[in-house]
Amino acid sequence: MIDGPADLRGNPTGDPAGGPTLAQQLARFAASAATDGVPDDVARSVAQRTLDVLGLCVAAHRLPTSTAAIGYVLDQGGHEQASIVGAARRVTATQAAFANGVLAHSLDYDDTHLPSVLHPSASVVPAALAAAEHAGASGELTVRAIAAGLEVAVRLGMAGYDSGLGNSVFFEHGQHATSITGAMGSAVAAGLAYGLDEDGLVHALGLTASLASGILECNRTGGTVKRLHCGTAAQAGVSAAQLVRRGFTGPPTVLEGRFGFFEAWLHGQYFPEAITAGLGEEWSVPGIFFKPYPANHFTHTSVDAGRALAARGVRPEEVARIVLGVPGAVIRTIGEPIEVKRAPQTGYQAQFSGPYAVVAGLLGGGGLGTGLDDYTDELAQDPARRELMAKVEVVADPRCDEIYPFQFPARVSVTTTSGAELLEEVLTNRGGPDRPLSDDELTTKFRDNVAGRLSGAVADAVREEILALCLTTDVTSVLKPLTTFIDQGDHHE
Repeated sequence: MIDGPADLRGNPTGDPAGGPTLAQQLARFAASAATDGVPDDVARSVAQRTLDVLGLCVAAHRLPTSTAAIGYVLDQGGHEQASIVGAARRVTATQAAFANGVLAHSLDYDDTHLPSVLHPSASVVPAALAAAEHAGASGELTVRAIAAGLEVAVRLGMAGYDSGLGNSVFFEHGQHATSITGAMGSAVAAGLAYGLDEDGLVHALGLTASLASGILECNRTGGTVKRLHCGTAAQAGVSAAQLVRRGFTGPPTVLEGRFGFFEAWLHGQYFPEAITAGLGEEWSVPGIFFKPYPANHFTHTSVDAGRALAARGVRPEEVARIVLGVPGAVIRTIGEPIEVKRAPQTGYQAQFSGPYAVVAGLLGGGGLGTGLDDYTDELAQDPARRELMAKVEVVADPRCDEIYPFQFPARVSVTTTSGAELLEEVLTNRGGPDRPLSDDELTTKFRDNVAGRLSGAVADAVREEILALCLTTDVTSVLKPLTTFIDQGDHHE
């Protein structure tokens, strides 16, 4: 770990030995991925994540914030360069990246990398697709651009993971690594789609670092601002790549410099080896966790524990007390303030409630166990659910602390009205490498997300084209079926 910032003002390369800076090493990696290709398992994973993101973009049309974001973009006007999911009119590439990024992250159903605890695809995929449409890039280059962008976002996130602390330093500072490092990954992805070379990618990172942002207080006390974060990240990346094409430049020491990215965000405490070790040889992309449930990832094992208790015959009317044991670091997100977490006012607040997650699992739901229709305002305020949530305590569990943040484990104990005590431990997350979602489960998730807006035949055709994205010569034609569909008008929070 770097304990304090190095003063690099006398060395424009940023390296004591005059070697390449971190940004230059990332740019070299990304440029090589674009020209030489990526491993087959990485390309396959990118196609799956692109399908996942686009399905989420369709599903997010149920939210009033999605209507607001798209309306805001359409009001801007401008050249028709790229597509918004669910909007017939094309818009500028930066606006398309923003709108689709907002849609992709709005349901908290997008993928997560651990232990960096960030959601990389919801910004990188929209940025890459928008830039690819604008530039006329091939599907093959688009897949490679997404792969490189995801890897950059994840590695920058991991540079902020402190194993001694057992948590992301970004998170400890109240910063949303998803939007901060996601913007940087988006810049690389968009830059590759636009044809930037190594130097251009360094400049794109240099510009984007001044555009990246995001804070997480909304996770604690409410607000829908977090839904904007991946949109602004994707927009920042595309904007930076376009500005570099027009001549703007950035500092080569943008990451490790005295006034650079890591000093600004992490006060100089970061792990550069997380960026460079195995770069280009060991890929993080296939190990990013897919989400089976549309809620904050910290709550997923709580849902699983609730489902397991229901399978053991526990009935709601028999519950006297529930103790939800989780890693201490996640309590502030899913357990505090406890009064709010036991009585969420909206479906969105319910997505960040540990008590709600246990109850939702215990009562059962749709999709892969709980689905989008299990997180509505009506259910968040349902008296029967609130009665159960009032019996839930959220506590730090030492066993869970040992595992976090490589998994988000939960240990749920129930005391029944007859005095019986039952314990369910869920120590690994479904959707990750230890409990992967099958192709059929990912298809089920996509079909559930687009149900009612795309016909079954169209949904299946889109799925096949997205999974074969590397073979297409026209990204716009692949996205076209997703730009017009039936808006069911089922807006709710």
